[in-house]
Amino acid sequence: MTTITRQEKQLLIDLANAVRARAYAPYSNYAVGAALRTRSGKIYTGVNIENAAYPQTMCAERVAIFKAISEGEKDFEIISVVTDNGGSPCGGCRQVMAEFGLDTLVLMADGGGNVVRETTVKELLPEAFTPEKLKT
Repeated sequence: MTTITRQEKQLLIDLANAVRARAYAPYSNYAVGAALRTRSGKIYTGVNIENAAYPQTMCAERVAIFKAISEGEKDFEIISVVTDNGGSPCGGCRQVMAEFGLDTLVLMADGGGNVVRETTVKELLPEAFTPEKLKT
């Protein structure tokens, strides 16, 4: 596993915090920003995008992940998620993150850029259902 410096972590938190300004959250007023770094060093950002038909809302984490996947990246190293209060990724996002690596580092930070929690996908989603579970 690659060592990620404190400065690199802070850069991803600051980037996720900055993109939160582009979140479309007229219903919850809960803007979320995410910044995902792949093992190749590329960074993809995402924001939450709400919809009047609530189930159609898309989380910031999944937006960043789907952008990376659409560009051919599938090997993730670290994702930062920033909300006003340092909220945690939802269950759906945890499952999508698990699809691409249980060892991905997850940083949760508040709107001031302060880390609230640092963990891994594996710790966020114990007993994750992963592609390996489909093999017989």
